[in-house]
Amino acid sequence: MMVEDFSMYARSDLSRSLKDEPQVLEKERLESLVFGLLRQRKLDFLDIYSDEMIMAAKAIVTQCVAESVLHIEEIDTEVVTKLADQMRVMTFPQWFELLKNVFESFLLFLQRIKATLNVIKNVVLEVLASNQRNRLLEEASSGASCQEASHSQSLLQGEAELAYLTHEGLFISDALNEAQQQQQQQQAGVQDQSSVVGSRTQQSRTEAGGSDSAFGTTETSVSREQSFMSAENMMPTDLELNRVMNNIQELLHSASDISHDRCVKVLTARAKDGSLERLSSAEFVCLSQAVEGFVRDTEELCGRRSVSLRGALQSQANRFVHRFHEERKTKLSLLLDNERWKQAEVPTEFQDLVNSIADGRISLPERKNPGPEERRPTEFLLVNGQKYAVVGTVLLLIRIFLEYCQCVNDIPSIATDMLTRLSDLLKHFNSRSCQLVLGAGALQVVGLKTITTKNLALASRCLQLVVHYIPIIRAHFETKLQPKQFSVLRHFDHITKDYNDHIAEISAKLVAIMDSLFEKVLSKYEVKAPMPSACFRNVCKQMSKMHEAIYELLPEEQTQMLFLRINASFKMHLKRQLARLGVVNDGGPQHGLVVVDVAFYTENVQALKSLERLDLNMAEIWEQKR
Repeated sequence: MMVEDFSMYARSDLSRSLKDEPQVLEKERLESLVFGLLRQRKLDFLDIYSDEMIMAAKAIVTQCVAESVLHIEEIDTEVVTKLADQMRVMTFPQWFELLKNVFESFLLFLQRIKATLNVIKNVVLEVLASNQRNRLLEEASSGASCQEASHSQSLLQGEAELAYLTHEGLFISDALNEAQQQQQQQQAGVQDQSSVVGSRTQQSRTEAGGSDSAFGTTETSVSREQSFMSAENMMPTDLELNRVMNNIQELLHSASDISHDRCVKVLTARAKDGSLERLSSAEFVCLSQAVEGFVRDTEELCGRRSVSLRGALQSQANRFVHRFHEERKTKLSLLLDNERWKQAEVPTEFQDLVNSIADGRISLPERKNPGPEERRPTEFLLVNGQKYAVVGTVLLLIRIFLEYCQCVNDIPSIATDMLTRLSDLLKHFNSRSCQLVLGAGALQVVGLKTITTKNLALASRCLQLVVHYIPIIRAHFETKLQPKQFSVLRHFDHITKDYNDHIAEISAKLVAIMDSLFEKVLSKYEVKAPMPSACFRNVCKQMSKMHEAIYELLPEEQTQMLFLRINASFKMHLKRQLARLGVVNDGGPQHGLVVVDVAFYTENVQALKSLERLDLNMAEIWEQKR
């Protein structure tokens, strides 16, 4: 009967409204029920409370969803009947509001459970204290019995003396009074010892419960104590009571875990169709902060670090990062596969983006409303005073890697994972652009007729732009990592090397194009009038075309270095042909004709922009005399 009453109490307590209600339902009734259950040794009554707690936690989520759906006209509950489906139909702001309501409800739920368990705990403490008092009284009584036994001997002796005194007719009343006084003093000593024990246990109960209200009135405690003393043989042992105390603490921990598990259901129901993976980083931050706040509050309230909700959030964060990366990698692949490798104009928003990075803002700037005077796109991207000729894809790549940086700003906990994904994205751009340009894949993919020197120079400059930003990205991620995570930064070193190797390969390809031309043209060179020869005219024409193609795209120093290498190739092939023809620098007629051709070549090359002071060192074409 008592168990059934407690079950009804637990159901009523946990199913009532969470708002505008006292934290503890019918406190005195609860205390009486717990005392009765302990007296009957029904020590598993907390299992009943635990079962009701699980049912109530489920009902909280159902109630919160029902209340939210009432305010959303778009959801027809007759059509969409399942809770999970209703949550998926909601917009993210609607669902997020629901989640916050669920968190708030579970905090109230846990506060109520903790208050109820504290009342139960105080009752158990009172019973423990009562057991201790009874034990001390028994010890004191047994000690008093021993004293009485020894004293009875003295009393018998006193009786003998009394008989003697009676016989003598002297001091009969005095001897009797003295014996009675000694017996009364011994009984008073036992009672004093018992009262000291009682005051001590009462003080320990007050410290454990915090106030007299935790135990009810003194009269109630006394009556319960008398009740226990009358049923002394049914009392649970201290070991059993301490086990109940441990179970109370475990039940509070269990309440925290159950609450977290129900919140996980709300999270996973929404995540089932992948909608949480498609959140913006700002939205995911809001979700992350709400979850962390709830976890922190429950940990403080229950003294329990529940892991299920935090684990579910981390799992969603991993999926979010994966989806975030895959979307951008796919987008970059599509852009590259449609890139025709022609110089693109630079919209003002991208120039503003680059300027903000130069100012130290490694994040996406807010969109500006267009001013009264619309700024026109420019031919080059200006970065720290340097002009970069770019294709459209690399402009979007800059924006994409800033999205990664922005995401890490918002969610620092995913910095390591995001760094790995960004490294993958940068590697993908490098390898795919290599396949399309150096590997001539663009001929099939977008139908280019040929890969020109202009295509090559433009690809090189785009790679150089990315290399410029890699140290900036690295420094940004370094601020978001723990020192023990710094080893992942080595990815950027490998990427920089790969990009520089690719740039060097493009330069080698440009030289190889001219080298092939020189080999073909100079193999037919003949030293004969008229001068300058058709061969040298053709060479100078091709040199001019090469210069025209790359001069506007590459920086001046790179153009100069490239033409020095091209000139070295030209001299090598010319020297080889002169040796084959047997022409030497002997001042003869053939030597004179070659000098005219070489002068024509030198004049034409040095007439090209930025090559005026280039030292061609044409004397190297002649075999050194031995």
